[in-house]
Amino acid sequence: MKHLTLLTFVFSILLFNISIAQNNFTYIGVEGCVMCHKTEKQGSQLSIWQNSKHAKAYETLKTEKANQIAKEKGFTTPAVETEECLKCHATGYNLDKAILGKKFKIEDGVQCETCHGPGSAYKDMKIMKDRALSIQNGLVYHEEKEKFCINCHNVESPTYTGFEFEEYWNQIKHLVPKK
Repeated sequence: MKHLTLLTFVFSILLFNISIAQNNFTYIGVEGCVMCHKTEKQGSQLSIWQNSKHAKAYETLKTEKANQIAKEKGFTTPAVETEECLKCHATGYNLDKAILGKKFKIEDGVQCETCHGPGSAYKDMKIMKDRALSIQNGLVYHEEKEKFCINCHNVESPTYTGFEFEEYWNQIKHLVPKK
């Protein structure tokens, strides 16, 4: 079962990356998103992310604790260089540099485009105001958020202690307030 979950995750990432390549979407990085998503009117989405563990996910891989966990798992590389760790702690570590924009930083960890897809084609306000058009231009909306989240928040994680989706979602949800 554990291997099936990993295989499903790897396959979904592969399909996602193929889709990106076919559509010529590129990752713009957090800096490209914050221009519109930092205001209270937009739900203060930037500060919600900045104050989350997702924003610090890459940094946690630089710790001695992370390196010890990687070593215990049989890896010979530091956690921050280990693909099995990076797959859930960073976006872009395994992507062709050609689809990473100049302002994209792997150090941003689990960031906007981790969940919402590369933003190059949907970042413009006129596109974002039209849900169908934004989706057509690569914006990913997860109808089944929990199903997406458990790709990383599962028993394969060496620090997994359980995943209470509703509790954790309430900590990171970043909806645009109704007008």
